[in-house]
Amino acid sequence: MSEIEPQPYCFESQRRVEFVETDMAGIMHFSNFYRFMEATEHAFFRSLGHGVHETVDGETVGWPRVQASCDFFKPVRFEDTLTIRLTIEEIRRRSVRYVYTFLLGESDDAAVVATGRMATACVRLDRETGTIESIGIPALLREKLETAKEGQ
Repeated sequence: MSEIEPQPYCFESQRRVEFVETDMAGIMHFSNFYRFMEATEHAFFRSLGHGVHETVDGETVGWPRVQASCDFFKPVRFEDTLTIRLTIEEIRRRSVRYVYTFLLGESDDAAVVATGRMATACVRLDRETGTIESIGIPALLREKLETAKEGQ
């Protein structure tokens, strides 16, 4: 069993594994870890009063993924409840890097069943032309992300 390392701040969400998310052996299919990471990121942005696709300063801003990985340590099964912890690893000028920790069990004896990483780029979306252009993270959002990262 992996030990849980203390983290300065993390956003937590919980998710119960549904039958449709499992394979023939009754184990959650690996692809769902990525879906859970994305859903946790969306919930995190909502907790900041924002969305991952919104209008900021008159521009449509989005956050496409530029990198994602996940390491799996223990199987997760139908009806298991996972706690997913999102921690901001790094905020760059135009991107954010997250670390995810997947926990199974009660908080006192929770086991780390997987860890993931995701990098997202801040982009401007032009609906008319369909183009995407990397931009600096808008100041208001950057401030909220920095505050969350520092745990204030």
